[in-house]
Amino acid sequence: MTQDLPEGLMERVRAAIAAAAAEEVKPRFGRLSAHDIRHKGPNDVVTVADLAMEHRLTRDLLDLLPGSLVVGEEACAEDPSVKDRLGSGELVWLVDPIDGTHNFVRSRPLIAVIVALVRRGETVAGWIHDPLTGTSVTAEKGAGCWQDGRRLAVAAAEPVTAMVGLLATGFLPEPTRAAVNAKRETFLRPTKGWFCGGQEYMALCQGSLHFALYGGLQPWDHAAGVLLHAEAGGYSALLAGSRYAPTTDEKGLLLAPDQASWQALHAHLFGA
Repeated sequence: MTQDLPEGLMERVRAAIAAAAAEEVKPRFGRLSAHDIRHKGPNDVVTVADLAMEHRLTRDLLDLLPGSLVVGEEACAEDPSVKDRLGSGELVWLVDPIDGTHNFVRSRPLIAVIVALVRRGETVAGWIHDPLTGTSVTAEKGAGCWQDGRRLAVAAAEPVTAMVGLLATGFLPEPTRAAVNAKRETFLRPTKGWFCGGQEYMALCQGSLHFALYGGLQPWDHAAGVLLHAEAGGYSALLAGSRYAPTTDEKGLLLAPDQASWQALHAHLFGA
């Protein structure tokens, strides 16, 4: 194993995620009642499925890797100090139990479970799972990106305005946000995003999207996806040009097929 992970860990984690999603998430899709949903903040909801999934994965992941720590999105919502574990542990799991909860609540089939394994601040493995189709995309650092036994590759580079991608600008500061949004119609089939980073990262790795721009960078949303994208041959960086890390506090991440495409997209969106 390239990162000295226990033999078979990648598959055991994938299987644990798939089993949990099949029991905790899929049966509840399209069947939530009002008392299954609550608001944890403005425009931020959580469901009984999120909580059940995170509880189960926390138990299963700690069993698979004794001595590790878990940072889950819902645990952080209850106690923000949980996020501090990300910088304190040798091996830390990042868990987004249902990415795309707003879609889940609305019965839109764009949801995912995201898990990343971080060692001393670096993502060394990632899993994104679609609970509705059973599809998993996985990567171990240095070993490629895989979907159910098939190696994935990002889309080939194209001229900037011929690329298909998404601009999720919601957390960018003004006037940067307005300037980027003004560029939206210069792209082929531009989109604001699917409200599910897991599905978006899967599409990037499968080659059906060329690029993505994200403003907000919560680690459970992006740590696994950035690794998967890199292992599929893609290039990404923060808007200032530095490489992404799960512990970053910056806003803005741009992903592209290669470094030259990244530079061309960055110049197109933000100027020289």
